[in-house]
Amino acid sequence: MIWYPYEQMKTMKAPYEIVDAEGPYLYTKDAKLLDSISSWWSVIYGYRQPQITAAICKQAEKFSHVMLGGLTHKPVEELSEKLASWLPGDLDYCFFSDSGSVAVEVALKMALQYYVNRGETGRKTILALEHAYHGDTFKTMAAGDDEDYHFILQVYGENPYVRHIPTEIPALEDVFARCHEELNCFIVEPLLQGAGGMRMYDIAFLQRARELCDEYGVLLIFDEVATGFGRTGHRFVADVVLPDILVLGKGLTGGHIGHAVTVANKKVFDAFYDEAPEKALMHGPTFMGNALACAAAKASIELFDQLNVPARVAHIEEVARRELGGFTDPRIREVRIMGGCACIEVYDAKLLAGYQQFAYERGVFARPFLTYLYAMVPYILTDEELIHIFSVMKEWFRRG
Repeated sequence: MIWYPYEQMKTMKAPYEIVDAEGPYLYTKDAKLLDSISSWWSVIYGYRQPQITAAICKQAEKFSHVMLGGLTHKPVEELSEKLASWLPGDLDYCFFSDSGSVAVEVALKMALQYYVNRGETGRKTILALEHAYHGDTFKTMAAGDDEDYHFILQVYGENPYVRHIPTEIPALEDVFARCHEELNCFIVEPLLQGAGGMRMYDIAFLQRARELCDEYGVLLIFDEVATGFGRTGHRFVADVVLPDILVLGKGLTGGHIGHAVTVANKKVFDAFYDEAPEKALMHGPTFMGNALACAAAKASIELFDQLNVPARVAHIEEVARRELGGFTDPRIREVRIMGGCACIEVYDAKLLAGYQQFAYERGVFARPFLTYLYAMVPYILTDEELIHIFSVMKEWFRRG
């Protein structure tokens, strides 16, 4: 029996069975569906993308996987070199893993051990945002701030090693002034908080965070698993405000195969680079640097440049603002749009019950959650396809 994610198995409705997928479309035995959420925001170029598929198949003819413990291979070396040259600043040191959540765990572990290696053992606290979501493994849940996902941690009581603040500069300045000596990192989903409700905030907050992290010697971590590869309108938010550690996943492989990477700058790497074995980073996911995933990721990065993704995302945002920007209904709390994300937040979650089937019957796959009806579309949509998704969203409020 399959145990499905985020579902009460006793009461869940049967999932749609997908028999094929190509471009922005999912196919069931009786329906053709535009995927409005890119398979949890990852399939940014659509399904069965020819270049990525070919890269995976070509590598599979040689080997699919070898461990990185004591071994290496050309796909992981080429991807590391590509990321080092492609990412901003001195984000040059790539630690691979098999999921975004694990990659965030690695980042948090790096931040703690960075100070331990320097003899600063008092820096035990993570600073994070209210409404944060960084994954479902234990340390990422602790860094998160969403009881709808992480209520299980309540059995431990309040965590003394995590602080959460709103995306407000006065709160940011206050916590640094009071608590900087205990902080090892400040981790954020930059500009766009995904699973916490598609919450959007201003770049000025991150710019001030960078200044304060520099002033007080705290590491700044950007979790761009969801926001990277163009989703906010920037290639990476890290291009605008440079973090010390950057976490990437989802779109890294164009959503074709699971893979993630935690990229550190030289300052962080140098704290581990030592003759003392206890200063090494003792972490090693079995499938880190998987050869198929590395081949897919390299092809995905090449596509990003070939397709001029930032221009495509700017156009998606333009269409979204035209179609949804002035849309109102008494049941809607707010319409939010940023880059390749559009969200309609309602007052009452019950209002969205039945929307998934409603959209299915109109040729769209969607998955609203809580009070959020949203689209995180593949970047390859035509205007007609994009407008259809937004039209179905509006039709839900206009029906009978």
